[in-house]
Amino acid sequence: MTLKGKNIYLRALEPEDLEFIYAIENDESVWEVSHTQTPYSRYLIRQYLENAHQDIYEAKQLRLAICLNNSHNVIGLIDLFDFDPQHNRAGIGILIHQFQNRGNGIGSEALHLLIEYSFSSLQLHQLYANISTDNQISLQLFTKFGFQEIGTKKQWNKINNVYKDEILLQLINPKH
Repeated sequence: MTLKGKNIYLRALEPEDLEFIYAIENDESVWEVSHTQTPYSRYLIRQYLENAHQDIYEAKQLRLAICLNNSHNVIGLIDLFDFDPQHNRAGIGILIHQFQNRGNGIGSEALHLLIEYSFSSLQLHQLYANISTDNQISLQLFTKFGFQEIGTKKQWNKINNVYKDEILLQLINPKH
């Protein structure tokens, strides 16, 4: 399986993921990184999950659950978004839920799996990420995989009445 690693695997979303996604989408502590401004209802998330079967060419995005191999518990989400098949590129984002799941290599393993999938299976030419300048953990994670800073969007996001810069990072497929 392409999306299986040593400690985790990535899988498509299932209807049973409703409560996990509801908890993440309504966790105000992560709204800054997800650019969410209002809570989501279970009804809206259920509708989203019903349409999650669309492939990346139709939906222009791919959201995968990050699951532990040993327990099959969902502990995060990883996304390809703004998929552009003409230019063979997509944005990439990751969220590991709850602090006890962070800092143990799960994010690195998930990002590695999705980069490999994106470049080998989807034949993408490049991936990019948008990360706030004060999110040092994410900046370190993405640069560890070869993402390069290509620009800073000044005062890009307004968070709690403060404008924050956002860094644009890019990874070119080395096989293209």
